Amino acid sequence: LSTMKLKTSITIISGCLFLFLFIMLPIFLSVQNQKEDYVASFKGSDFNLTDMNNKSINQDSFQGNLTAIFFGFTHCPDICPMTLSKIDLILNRLKKENETFKVFFISVDPDRDTPDVVKDYLSNFENKIIGITGEPEKIFLLSQSWGIMSQKIFSENGEYNIDHSSPVILLKNGKFVDRISHRDDIKKSLKKIRKLL
Repeated sequence: LSTMKLKTSITIISGCLFLFLFIMLPIFLSVQNQKEDYVASFKGSDFNLTDMNNKSINQDSFQGNLTAIFFGFTHCPDICPMTLSKIDLILNRLKKENETFKVFFISVDPDRDTPDVVKDYLSNFENKIIGITGEPEKIFLLSQSWGIMSQKIFSENGEYNIDHSSPVILLKNGKFVDRISHRDDIKKSLKKIRKLL
């Protein structure tokens, strides 16, 4: 009886493995590839905004060997400070290796994030991260051109938070090459960045 149960169990496990390897895995990989292709399909756009020093800034600033752009906001309770702290650690590691790349923080909350607010916020990080803000409609168009979704979520007292997508987009000469996430560990992110430098 126990031999029959064992054979049945092996048959079920084999069936599940077959189902995963030959049916579910290809579907999963296909969805992942589509997701990557979806992000890579965004090309950005020309823009004219204001940096944290109240100077005009445009798409030419994204040119160069390797640039990271991250859309967030200074009132963000978790994801933004977590992501920027991670970028700060990466910049420290690269500095020790004499490697540099530019990092831009673009506010999706320009109504509250004036240049001074952004500058003060970014001063909490050890390395140079360039803040960008400006007219809401221009910020919206720029974020859309990179596939960033954001929306205000209002509470009963009229205060709001912003729900937004949060990849760190990596550019080479202004063009998308890869992305990293706050969910990735430092080693994985560094490996991607070193490969592109």
